[in-house]
Amino acid sequence: MAIVGVVVLFITLVALGGYFLYRSLPGTGDANGPDEPGTAADTQSVSSDDVLYITVVGDASDVLVRVPGGEVLTDSTMNNGEHVRYDEPRLDVTIGDPGAVRVYVNGQEKDISDKDSDHSFSVEAEQDP
Repeated sequence: MAIVGVVVLFITLVALGGYFLYRSLPGTGDANGPDEPGTAADTQSVSSDDVLYITVVGDASDVLVRVPGGEVLTDSTMNNGEHVRYDEPRLDVTIGDPGAVRVYVNGQEKDISDKDSDHSFSVEAEQDP
């Protein structure tokens, strides 16, 4: 009878360990789950102080953001609900699937949904009057 108890305890511990390991992997936790596309949370999180804000509303898109002639800030495949924001004065951007993202430049939406794959553009911070 004691061996059965030990086996049940072992199986329970292995199952719980596997569950928590799975939850610790990137993109599998519920704590930072994606918002529904087009919700108020999307637009409320965009600030006019953000030179660039990108959020993925489709399945996924490759996103490359870099400072011209310098540091690469993002070069990854972003999934639904993920977003990035930057406030550098100038940025070069390449979007793998323009239809899968919403892009905001200086707080204003920039519609790139009709652009070809791997669409590239540059953004600059607005100058204060």
